[in-house]
Amino acid sequence: MNRAIQPSSIAAPAANYAHAVVTDAPTRWVHTSGTVPVRPDGTVPRRIGEQADVVWANLLAILDEAGLSAGDVVGVTTYVVVDEMEHLGEVMAARDRALGGRRVASTLVTVPALARPEWRMEIALVAAR
Repeated sequence: MNRAIQPSSIAAPAANYAHAVVTDAPTRWVHTSGTVPVRPDGTVPRRIGEQADVVWANLLAILDEAGLSAGDVVGVTTYVVVDEMEHLGEVMAARDRALGGRRVASTLVTVPALARPEWRMEIALVAAR
């Protein structure tokens, strides 16, 4: 139902993502808010790689509650504090693990800061089934 669009007439994506994803006749959609790296006990890891793992754990819990899974994700928007760009590989690796290597539409936005100084990243996603 969700199919990556990779036209051969344009340049390949810059990383492990799809240019677009088409969803045929969905019956359920989920649009998350920006999901932040707060564990259930309220703590926030210091390292951005660990924050990425927490964010994805939170997103997968949201999808599960909605009756969806990582396989239903069609789009991801990741916000990373600009001074963490040297660790971007860790953020992308967490995405790839959570999605099982599937390519989805993906956008990365650098920001000067997020709502709390300890948050170094957040992710909003769209899923459809």
